[in-house]
Amino acid sequence: MNPFINLGIRHDIVNAISELGFENPTPIQEQSIPVLLTGSNDFVGLAQTGTGKTAAFGLPLLELLDFEENHPQALILCPTRELCLQITNDIKNYSKKMGNVNVVAVYGGASISDQLRQIKRGVQIVVATPGRMLDIINRKAIDFSQVKFVVLDEADEMLNMGFQEDIDSILSTTPDTKKTWLFSATMPTEVRRIAKKYMNEPFELTMGTKNTGNANIEHEYYIVRARDKYAAFKRIVDFNPDIFGIVFCRTKIETQDIAEALLKDGYNADSLHGDLSQQQRDKVMKRYRDRSLQLLIATDVAARGIDVNDVTHVINYSLPDEVENYTHRSGRTARAGKTGVSISIINAKELGKIRQIERGLGKKFVKAEIPTGFDVCEKQLFSIVHKIHDVQVNEQQIEQYLPRIMEEFKDLTKEDFIKRFASIEFNRFLDYYKNAPDLNAPLEEGRRFERDGERAPRGEAGKSEYTRLFINLGSVDEFNRGDLLGYICNQSKISGRTVGKIDVKGVYSFFEVPNADVEKVTAGFNGAEFKGRPVRIEISGEGSSERREGGGGGGYQRREGGYNRERSGGGERREGGYKGGDRNGSAGGGFRDFSGKRKEDRPERRRRF
Repeated sequence: MNPFINLGIRHDIVNAISELGFENPTPIQEQSIPVLLTGSNDFVGLAQTGTGKTAAFGLPLLELLDFEENHPQALILCPTRELCLQITNDIKNYSKKMGNVNVVAVYGGASISDQLRQIKRGVQIVVATPGRMLDIINRKAIDFSQVKFVVLDEADEMLNMGFQEDIDSILSTTPDTKKTWLFSATMPTEVRRIAKKYMNEPFELTMGTKNTGNANIEHEYYIVRARDKYAAFKRIVDFNPDIFGIVFCRTKIETQDIAEALLKDGYNADSLHGDLSQQQRDKVMKRYRDRSLQLLIATDVAARGIDVNDVTHVINYSLPDEVENYTHRSGRTARAGKTGVSISIINAKELGKIRQIERGLGKKFVKAEIPTGFDVCEKQLFSIVHKIHDVQVNEQQIEQYLPRIMEEFKDLTKEDFIKRFASIEFNRFLDYYKNAPDLNAPLEEGRRFERDGERAPRGEAGKSEYTRLFINLGSVDEFNRGDLLGYICNQSKISGRTVGKIDVKGVYSFFEVPNADVEKVTAGFNGAEFKGRPVRIEISGEGSSERREGGGGGGYQRREGGYNRERSGGGERREGGYKGGDRNGSAGGGFRDFSGKRKEDRPERRRRF
């Protein structure tokens, strides 16, 4: 018998969650569900991310609501659209064997008219981000006068994101008789204040110690010089061949730079930040969940609410300002009882921050050493060996090729064959890390990353070594920097590692290539067409590239600096983001098909900063 029955959950719900793989309740579920099922208490639950909080409040809601009535009875507020969609899908899955359960996700970055239509058809559970929810309330398109339960999920994150006023306004439209359930990973004073304001003698449940991190996470830090940070980061990644991680940066620009640099260096990486549209975000997250991305480069805001299984590492490329943010970052790994590693790459001046985070978490961090080039090559070699040893052989399919394979290798001994097979990938790392410096030791001033094969995100070579080229393709052709990099490399057959800064505009773009590659690039585009129109390459400043570009039709005025940003009605940013490509050798390959049509849905409002 499934233990959830003993908690008071009825059979049709237990059958549904059993099919989802729920065998035993997590500690937060075991302790909170019996309390919440009474429906008579306000509730505060403190538990780390990844401990099963959605089921802890979702299952009791399904027991307590009257699904014969088609009006809002429960409101769940959460900080991000990602978490909003996740909670909505989870509750739908829990209730799939029940009848007439209507759950609507309300979030910015998606069509508000679609959401309004779903609400109008009838809904019992509304899952929402605060900005879009307030927008719908202001339109008088929803009635919360009969709401029985309000759930504030990831309350600390909502307050960190500045949603205090929105939450106050939303809760003012709900009846005083409702019960409020608050779930949070940490308990800063702001969360304590909201609990005191909206709750009456709540039942408080704390799993572990307040504001502490997951016990299954190892915390490490590496001290490097600022100029060596990217080189050290790559070496850490290479030292962990099976890494499936999230890399946290401080700003949107930094996420784009790191993702673009990794793409050039042949890694499966992409960026996730608040300026991505919902469609772009969904596309990136689908690739990450499918594990076609090895590394997700994200800002704090973008990564909040991400729930992806088996994340092995969280890497803090830049440390957060608050201990609570570090707790949320590291909580992306070691979910559902798994183990994980949280790594911070810092300079000597940031040691004080590490000590502050240690005190906040009540955990000692381990000072680790950047692996040497030899260490990386050894780790990669044995990773290859293990993969060969454990590979599943399709006997039926390979049988027909075995005679030819045996003929091909008949002059090799077993030892020769093993050495050659293992060297296919090993040689690449051996060449790359040949004469690699010890990044833990001081390096002489002015030394370039490229000198030892380790490249900085934007390239450290002097301007004189590169030529800036103009191309009459841009964002209106659905190009971002990653896509354009792949297109340039595929067309001109140059390595993505050699391409410098890429600057995508509306109907045109600029990119830098080494002086020696200029003729090869221009020759590669000779006679090239994109969607039926000629592609033009010019040296920047030698034509229309520095004034108006009308080659693709339209003639947009070029403006330097800034970036475009949209805001949905709910105040959540979207659009204008970078999307990298897949790893595929030196050219960066694995990019989208450029023969498709342009999107019809253009941004409704645009503002330039």
